[in-house]
Amino acid sequence: MIKRHKLAALVCMALLGSVKTLHAQEVGAPIPIYSEDELIGLIEENRHLARVKADNCQLVEDIMARATRINLPSYEFLYGDMLAWGVCVPQDVELGLYYMENAAHQGLPVALEQLGRYYSRGTFVQQDKERAIPYFREAASMGNIDARIQLAELLLRDYGSPLDYEDAYRWLYNSITPDGRKHKRISMLRRGLEQRMPENIIARAKRRSTFW
Repeated sequence: MIKRHKLAALVCMALLGSVKTLHAQEVGAPIPIYSEDELIGLIEENRHLARVKADNCQLVEDIMARATRINLPSYEFLYGDMLAWGVCVPQDVELGLYYMENAAHQGLPVALEQLGRYYSRGTFVQQDKERAIPYFREAASMGNIDARIQLAELLLRDYGSPLDYEDAYRWLYNSITPDGRKHKRISMLRRGLEQRMPENIIARAKRRSTFW
């Protein structure tokens, strides 16, 4: 009788183990939280929201903790963008912009560039190209090539100040990118700025090195 009970217990344990294994296979292995470098790379490639969705929203609590408790700028930006677009969390544009602004104030170049882009295009906010320029300028000074391009584009459309021409030109002159389209765009923008700048200022801009 005792042997039968032991056998039944063993069968139950085996069945329970099979169920747990099957559940683990269905759910998948735990997804590790993104490193800072990995996350910034995702943001620069504009793949951060797609990645969160591809991970089945499993990291939302970890993302929120790093954004709201530890105040890591890359995670503040990620959480803010998730809120703004309603990705894996209820949409709250105002709160999303708050966290993105926090990331920008901490000097995160990708946050500065995207906020500048939002103001330039009128995404979530009232379109204001003049307001976009300080965001682009700050990100450009920190080496963000997209911000450098967009700043120069606005300057050539007569937004901002001619006093910014020299810095914008110098940043473009010192930009390095493997992207052929961006390289051509930078060359075209440089020629446009050259048409508006005295030769001595162009020469001075070329002599100065950009330190990021």
